[in-house]
Amino acid sequence: MKKIATIAVAISCAAALFTACSGKTAAKGGAASAEAKGYTFGEEKTFHSDEKVTYSISFSDASWYAMQDTWKTEGVFKDIEDVTNVHLDITSYDSGDYGQKVNLAINSGNPTYIIPKIYDENQYVSGGGVVAVSDYVQYMPNFSAFVKKYNMEPDLDTIRQSDGKFYRLPGMHQAALQDYTIMVREDIFEAAGYNIRELEKDWTWESLHDVLVGVKKYMVANGLCKDSDYIWSDLWCGESGKGQGGNLLKLMGASYNVLSGWAIEGSNGGIKFDWNKKEFYSSSISDDFKKLVTVANSFVKDGLLDPETFTQADDVAHNKFYSGKTVIMSTNRSQMANDIAGVQKILGDSAKCYVTAYPSGTNKNLAETSRLECGVMISQKALDELGKEGFIKLMRFVDWMFYSKEAYSLCKWGPEGKTWEWGTAANGAKIKKLKDGFKCGGLGLPGPDDYIDIRLKWGYAGGNYFYGHSTEESTDAFTPEVQDLYARYGKYKTVATVDPKAKPTEDEREQLNLWAVPLIDNINAWTLKFVTGQKDINNDWNDYVSSCKNLNVDKIVALTNEIYNRK
Repeated sequence: MKKIATIAVAISCAAALFTACSGKTAAKGGAASAEAKGYTFGEEKTFHSDEKVTYSISFSDASWYAMQDTWKTEGVFKDIEDVTNVHLDITSYDSGDYGQKVNLAINSGNPTYIIPKIYDENQYVSGGGVVAVSDYVQYMPNFSAFVKKYNMEPDLDTIRQSDGKFYRLPGMHQAALQDYTIMVREDIFEAAGYNIRELEKDWTWESLHDVLVGVKKYMVANGLCKDSDYIWSDLWCGESGKGQGGNLLKLMGASYNVLSGWAIEGSNGGIKFDWNKKEFYSSSISDDFKKLVTVANSFVKDGLLDPETFTQADDVAHNKFYSGKTVIMSTNRSQMANDIAGVQKILGDSAKCYVTAYPSGTNKNLAETSRLECGVMISQKALDELGKEGFIKLMRFVDWMFYSKEAYSLCKWGPEGKTWEWGTAANGAKIKKLKDGFKCGGLGLPGPDDYIDIRLKWGYAGGNYFYGHSTEESTDAFTPEVQDLYARYGKYKTVATVDPKAKPTEDEREQLNLWAVPLIDNINAWTLKFVTGQKDINNDWNDYVSSCKNLNVDKIVALTNEIYNRK
């Protein structure tokens, strides 16, 4: 493991600005500009089709900022069309079952051309429904320039399949950024005798437990809650946690070398790499996993963490925290400003919130290790219907939309002058800021109730169409509070080495998937039963391990190692 450089330094260094790589020939995809059969494209040059063209695209529609007609008539989709002459024919799926709906569309032979917001492409590869996009990146000048500038090839190698190709165009970061953490009511912690800013420097989940015991004792003594009340009721674990413990168990799991919560998706059953033994193993039946569920259960068992955390809607957790019924809750960089504002709106300015560097376990690792994130698949249907020349044109549009600085800013902030303008930071740096009368939950930039939220009204700063990019760009909406959090991450946390990848053939992937699906369901079910106390960790542990072995966990480990060792 290596100590991470502070994000504060990364941000200040990024002020040197993203300098574009020198151009190559159009054939290699790195041209500064080019024209080809009725359209214009190039590295940091606006894609524009001489004739209007329509491309179908999938959309993961989140209920908390659902798509509105204004997004198409005067918002982000109209802006894209105005700039590029590309009309996006949108197929919207509810975010809760987006992956299932995309999978169904691909299997039925009727997917959209462009399929964004994909975290794990493995299930789609074997059926031939999506294109090996690595065969076409030479036609993508912005993508190619970023790969070269930030040496992304080793990262891309982690998503290559057994044929040496990759099937998802990932969001690419200059540096890994930890998004999710926890927020506490600092005023309550202080009143109970705990200095959270000192504690976070080296605290563990076990010491957080002890602190919360003391905080609850203070709250009960002062009539702020009853002994039967829980003071922690979290979000992103229930409905949006997909029945897996979501964000919280992902954070805790990473602290104990375990893939859990959101992190278990696509892992074939919690499979991790042991760097000392140079082999894969199942973290889900390890001693580390037993430690994880033991610590997580201690919060529930001792009346601190509400077990309904793992089934409830996120609004329930928000309401409890905002009203002062609870004093700790997960948050992320786009949500934290809204969370602070939500508390102060109900409880007043005296209710102080603090966003912490979350606790460690047996290690100080951040949960995020990769510089890659969710990305875009392109359906085989697009290639079949457009032909090679039309398909290359599509790929050059995708290159602009997901990898150019122009499109990143447009999808994230909206058009300059409409929603945002240039301003000057306290240190004299040139920064983007929303114009008067606007706010944005997606950027963590709150405002009065009568301000227009540019995400709700026009679809800017949504999760579908902007991710990755340079540190300068990905942090351009960070408030001083968020920048301070990243500086503390740099001091108190570390980044683990990314696990290597075994690259199965299609037949091997299908076999692994057949084993992994019921195994993961079993792991998730037992995990939540252990955490909530429905199963006794000591008495029922052997039964749990046996259930995993009966569902082929050993076969998954053996086949994964066999695949890896033939590389």
